[in-house]
Amino acid sequence: MGKNIVSIEDRIPKLKEARKKKANRRLITYLTIFFVLISIVIYLQTPLSHVKTITVKGNEQLEQEAIVQLSGVTTDMNMWSIDPKDVAQSIEKNAEIKSAQVDRKLPSTVAIQVHEFNRVGYMPEQSNYVPVLESGTILKEQAITRPGGDAPLLLGFNDPKILLEMAQELKALPSNIRDLISEIHWKPTEGNTTKLRLYMTDGFVVDGTIRNFSERMQVYPSIVAQLDPDAKGIVHIGVGAYFESFDQAPQEMEEEAETGE
Repeated sequence: MGKNIVSIEDRIPKLKEARKKKANRRLITYLTIFFVLISIVIYLQTPLSHVKTITVKGNEQLEQEAIVQLSGVTTDMNMWSIDPKDVAQSIEKNAEIKSAQVDRKLPSTVAIQVHEFNRVGYMPEQSNYVPVLESGTILKEQAITRPGGDAPLLLGFNDPKILLEMAQELKALPSNIRDLISEIHWKPTEGNTTKLRLYMTDGFVVDGTIRNFSERMQVYPSIVAQLDPDAKGIVHIGVGAYFESFDQAPQEMEEEAETGE
């Protein structure tokens, strides 16, 4: 069988057409890249690239405006001049912020997500009260005339290390039990430097220690649930948890419970 032979004259037009198509495709690619680059330059040099919206989520204590101010981001800034990591670090300098995350969301939004330290108590400061965070930080610049009611009073905690331990235990304590605590007094003795006296919203007194407080305090609801509604006394949450009525408690302890001292 003979082979079909294509002459060079027949192949030349096809080669020219293929080269032309290839050149056209290359030109279109170059033009596309050129216009994309021009569009990017125009976008970056005009208000189109400016921040138009700043959103804040996760804040409960700090106002949104305060967090935006901490971030340093404004609506006249270029989206791409903002370093999310640097902005997050600026926000985290505030004592109430545990962590912050900042993201750019096209076309013109900066999204801020924060996690705050919980307020675990209030301490008296002259004639006012100041919040105490789970980190042990005292917010002296945020003094209020009366406690917020969202955390117990912490009295006698003049040792920063002891205060931090107490704050960490309160952080770990379930909120339904923490809400039952009205006051916590640090009552160190020679034999027990972590001794505590608690005054509860239901009228009972709790005797315990800072060590393992969050774990031992979890038996409190079950103990109280078994008591007579008119019973008054002290719930001990040491090695063995038990209830002691004021009739059985030493007179001095009963007087302290009545005065809250």
